[in-house]
Amino acid sequence: MYKRILVATDGSKLSEQAVEHAINLADLTGAEVVALKVVPQYPQTYFEGGVALAAAEVERVEKQWNDEAMEAVNAVKSAGQLRQVKVKAITVKSDLIAEAIIDAAKHHHCDLIVMASHGRRGIKRLLLGSETQQVLTHSHTPVLVLR
Repeated sequence: MYKRILVATDGSKLSEQAVEHAINLADLTGAEVVALKVVPQYPQTYFEGGVALAAAEVERVEKQWNDEAMEAVNAVKSAGQLRQVKVKAITVKSDLIAEAIIDAAKHHHCDLIVMASHGRRGIKRLLLGSETQQVLTHSHTPVLVLR
């Protein structure tokens, strides 16, 4: 059935549900899990929504984001070890989250993407966008969405 399942996580409670389902599914099918956290770059201009910071401060912030990302994917790895499921923990630096998820699924030859959706509607969805919707729309890999 499945050989490799990519689970996108941000370390939130909602994404923990996706992680749990991905690990359960991997356990049932004998699949490997690829745990992915996409780390954005710090916005460099006011037009991108960033506050002007010294280069050293931007580097510190990005390092903190990367450390938090590693913590999130390593938590998935630990959860997998409890169930004897092999988990490969990876982080990717990109401002295009949905594209990074799709590319990682292709690169790691995943046959399923598991991710959570906040289920935003109306103006919130319009303003905040939906990475899950973008993955569903553009991925050729099947996607399991949990809400």
